[in-house]
Amino acid sequence: MATMDLISFNVLLVLKCSSNALIRLSTSPQIFPSASQPAFWQQFIFSCIWSKPIVATNDTVRIYVPAQRLRESKNIVLQVLSQLRVFAKNLFTFLGIKQMYDLKKIHIYSDKILRCMCEHISSLDYEEQLKASVHPAFHSAVKNGTLEFIMEMIKACPHVMICTDDNSRTLFMSSIANRQEKVVSLFYGLEATRSGFVSLIDSSGNTMLHLAAKLSPPSHLSRISGAALQMQRELQWYKEVESIINPTDKDFANVKGQIARELFTCDHADLLLKGEEWMKATATSCTVVGALIITIMFTAAFTVPGGYVQESGYPIFKDKESFTVFIVSDAISLFSSSTSVLMFLGILTSRYAEEDFLKSLPTKLIIGLSTLFFSIATMMVTFCAALMIIVDGKLQIIIPIVLVACIPVTFFMMLQFPLLVEIFVSTYGPGIFNKKLKRWY
Repeated sequence: MATMDLISFNVLLVLKCSSNALIRLSTSPQIFPSASQPAFWQQFIFSCIWSKPIVATNDTVRIYVPAQRLRESKNIVLQVLSQLRVFAKNLFTFLGIKQMYDLKKIHIYSDKILRCMCEHISSLDYEEQLKASVHPAFHSAVKNGTLEFIMEMIKACPHVMICTDDNSRTLFMSSIANRQEKVVSLFYGLEATRSGFVSLIDSSGNTMLHLAAKLSPPSHLSRISGAALQMQRELQWYKEVESIINPTDKDFANVKGQIARELFTCDHADLLLKGEEWMKATATSCTVVGALIITIMFTAAFTVPGGYVQESGYPIFKDKESFTVFIVSDAISLFSSSTSVLMFLGILTSRYAEEDFLKSLPTKLIIGLSTLFFSIATMMVTFCAALMIIVDGKLQIIIPIVLVACIPVTFFMMLQFPLLVEIFVSTYGPGIFNKKLKRWY
């Protein structure tokens, strides 16, 4: 019996012996690719790994048993090869290659098991599917964002798309409530059936827009750094869902008499205040740093190293290249720090309305942090250029000082650059949903 047939046989036994087989699989999103979020370099390693196909059990397996009386030279070679294998294994583990390889194997086997389960389920009638806990497993997969499970289950049992959970919520309503953007993106891969989902309501009279207007679960908000970015993500969810539904449904009231916009304002009142506090605290601390750099650079522009010629009033070292670097970097640092302070003052004096967190405030923060980083870097260049003028080009003194001057710039980049990238991607990135998803059903 081939491995695939063996898996199918085991799946049949599990389905018959346990009604929780599908639920167990649907509540394990970590074994599927959609739930894996490796870093950029890990994704590169993952794509380069070649994994062996699943070997059939009826294949011939040859085992080589070496002779008992090996010559001593062969024993030495075997020992060296064994040590090299251990070294390679430890190296792969250290670099994360083995972890990515094991993860890829898990994805392959989980995909095989899922396909076998769905193949068997597609041959069952409706009553047997209910006994196999198809509907609870499907909604559990939606809640956990197990994309592969959802797609295979819909292909095997198309009626699960319109089945509802305990709150009378369908596939896309539940995915919006649980903030599963990958599952909501499946909406764009539909064609004829798409319009049938946008006007549905749950047991509380909530539309898709009402569910998007509610505060996200804490587990999803905690993934985003800073209350201001959390508020921005909530607004992005609301705006994206608002573009999906019919315009006439925007003023639809639920059983509590609330329209979606009123519900959003009510649920996000605390988060709005926290976002305002976070923005003001960040802007205040950065304004202090920027103002300090302005003071230093303005003073340095009129106290050039070496002083001035008394007769002409020109700097003594004005013809040196290092002096040109000093003046240019000083001016750039002064102008960029001034721009940074103005941006942070714009944040402090903002009205902090809900819509400001969508684009206005993040854009000011991006410009402020970028120019502040640039001003710090050019300030270090100004300092190094001044030292080059004073020590008259002595490399044994200049090189260590330049290396030490790179430390504060590096620290600032390590602390603030990830936040800057996150804000930029969140504000000007491709968006929450994959609207270019190809038709899959």
